[in-house]
Amino acid sequence: MKNTPVTIKDIARSLNISISTVSRALRGLPEIHPDTRNAVVKLAEELDYQPNQLAKNLAKSRTKTIGVIVPNLSYHFFSAMLNSIEEAALQAGYSVLVCQTNESYLREITNIQNLLRSQVEGFIISLSRDTDNYEHVERLIRKNIPLVLFDRYAESIDVSKVIVDNEAAAFKATEHLIENGCRQIGFLAGPARLLLSNQRIKGYQAALAKHNLQTGDQYVFHCDYTQENTIMQTLALTSLPQPPDGLVTISDRVAYPAIYAMKQKGLRVPEDVAVVSFNNEPVSAFFSPALSSISQPIQEMGTETVRLLLKQLDASDTTVVNETIIMDTQLIIRASSLRPTA
Repeated sequence: MKNTPVTIKDIARSLNISISTVSRALRGLPEIHPDTRNAVVKLAEELDYQPNQLAKNLAKSRTKTIGVIVPNLSYHFFSAMLNSIEEAALQAGYSVLVCQTNESYLREITNIQNLLRSQVEGFIISLSRDTDNYEHVERLIRKNIPLVLFDRYAESIDVSKVIVDNEAAAFKATEHLIENGCRQIGFLAGPARLLLSNQRIKGYQAALAKHNLQTGDQYVFHCDYTQENTIMQTLALTSLPQPPDGLVTISDRVAYPAIYAMKQKGLRVPEDVAVVSFNNEPVSAFFSPALSSISQPIQEMGTETVRLLLKQLDASDTTVVNETIIMDTQLIIRASSLRPTA
C-alpha cells in the first residue's frame, strides 16, 4: 500500500502503455481506442486517481488564487469581509492568500510584490490609512492584472470598486442625533487624508446644514485609530467652550475609547453626550451603554467584490468595463444615542 497519491505514471506502468496515452484517455480524446480508454478509466477509478489540479493550472498559467490585502484583520469589518470573500471565492473554485498592511503604505507595496511572486491571478484591496501615493496600484492596472478595491479607495484610481454610501450613512447618523435633541454635535473623524472619513464628514455637515445647526470645523477632530490618540482627541473635543451634546465617531473602534474618556471625565452617555458610530461590531450590542451604529452589508459586499474580480478573470480580453457598486447602510439604534425625554 502506498501513502503517496496515484499518478498517471502509475497507471501507465500497470497497463504497460505510455504516459501520454493515459493522459489522452483520461481527457476522452478520440484517437484512443475505446478498449484502452475503458481500461484506463476503470483502473483510475480503482486506484482512486485524482488529477493534479495545481499542475494543470500551472500548465495553463492559472493558479486559481486571489490575493487579498486589508489594513488590519483585528478590525471586525475587515475580518468579516474576508470571511465573505473567501466563501465566494471558494464557491468559484479559487483560494485566497491574505496580507494585512497594519495601516502602512510601504507594507502595502511589499504585500503586492509578495503576492505577485506567489502568482495570484488578481487582487482585492482596501487601501491603508497611510496610502497617499497610488503608483503601486496603477502599476497593476497597467499590467492588466485584475483588481477590485473595496471600502477604502481613491477616486483617481480607475478600477472596479465596492463601497457604501458614506455621505448618506453619516447624514443618517447625524440626523438621528438631531432628532433626539442634540444641538452641538461633534465628529471624531479618521485621518485627514482618508477619503472614507472625509465623505462621512460631508454627510455630517449636510445634516447640520439641513437643520440650521453649526457646520464649522471646530467640532471635527481627527483620530489615527489608536486608543491613546482617540482619548486625547475626545478630551480636547469635550473641553470646548460649548462642549458637544452629541457625537458621531468614524468607527466603533473609535467610539469605545471615546466613551471611556468621557466617562473618566464624568460625562454620561447618552444623558450628557449621545453617541452614534459606524460598523456595528458584534460587541456594540453588549457595550455599556449599547452602542448605536451604522451597519454595512458585509456579506453582500464580499460577494460583489469577488463577482467583479471573477468578471475580469473570466474575460477573454481586457475590455471589461469598470463598475462601482454603492451599497446602502442601516442605522442600528441602541441606548447610546437615546437621550431621555424631559
